[in-house]
Amino acid sequence: MLNEERVVLMTKLASYEANDGKKNVAIGHFFRGDYIGWQVLKSIISATIAFVVVFAMYIFYDFEIFMMDIYKMDLLGFGKSVLKIYAIVVGAYAVISYFVYAYRYSRAHKSLRLYYMNLRKLSNMYSHKH
Repeated sequence: MLNEERVVLMTKLASYEANDGKKNVAIGHFFRGDYIGWQVLKSIISATIAFVVVFAMYIFYDFEIFMMDIYKMDLLGFGKSVLKIYAIVVGAYAVISYFVYAYRYSRAHKSLRLYYMNLRKLSNMYSHKH
């Protein structure tokens, strides 16, 4: 005879495994600092690539004027201003990424704790059957 509570719990667990479970288990294999650090590093690399692309688009938009003005401008000052903007953009992106991934890690960790608690509950249902 089927135990209705067991069937409901198994269905709930299977649904979790098929949806959010895969992603949360992958996150759960990391320590908090390792996961957040890795994700922030990937974000910094992505922000750097995006900054280079946008900067190149800015330069190439009016390349002829840029090449004519390059001899008149203070290249060291221009380089410093570009690096300052780069540091601000990437720094802000890294801070935002830190908070986003810290939140995702804590949410996944709580979800996995509930999942493992339900697995123990299911295991206890099978070990205490009459």
